[in-house]
Amino acid sequence: MTKLADVLKKNKLDARRLIATSKKAEGLRPEDRALKMLKSKAKGGDEAAKTATAEAKKPRSGRAVSKPTLDAALAGKAITGTAKTRITRAVNALLVAKKKAEVTMRDLF
Repeated sequence: MTKLADVLKKNKLDARRLIATSKKAEGLRPEDRALKMLKSKAKGGDEAAKTATAEAKKPRSGRAVSKPTLDAALAGKAITGTAKTRITRAVNALLVAKKKAEVTMRDLF
């Protein structure tokens, strides 16, 4: 068993719930879409948009953890760094909901 599988089992977390939590956490929200629109306007040469994008925070990726990615992580196969980050964020969101301590990426992979 992998470290991720051990943490999920120890904290009684379901993989299906992990995917749903990731979808909710990583999904694009209206403010993220507005920021993307500002970036595209800034590329077009709009000076006001360029200053607004410089001050804006980083948007969400819009890509949640997929079932095949989670299956590969649970099997111990190689996955990308961004996928590891998404899985870690989703696990931490579930642990916070259960009022448990958050884990680091090293604890999971």
